[in-house]
Amino acid sequence: MGGGGGHGESTTYKGFTIHHPKRWHVVTGKGLCAIMWFWVLYRAKQDGPVVLGWHHPWEGHGDHSHDHEASH
Repeated sequence: MGGGGGHGESTTYKGFTIHHPKRWHVVTGKGLCAIMWFWVLYRAKQDGPVVLGWHHPWEGHGDHSHDHEASH
């Protein structure tokens, strides 16, 4: 299947050859996975109550007036 040409290590199981990834593929994949989970957890912290239906998006912001005049 696919004729790998003997580059690098590989494992053959029942006629299917699985090539092992290079180190930079593993490191890059783990780094991107960490960034993804940090982002997911950050957004869950920010938007979790809204997504779960505990709060409406428009609740909890106050009136945003901060002593501004009506002309603004």
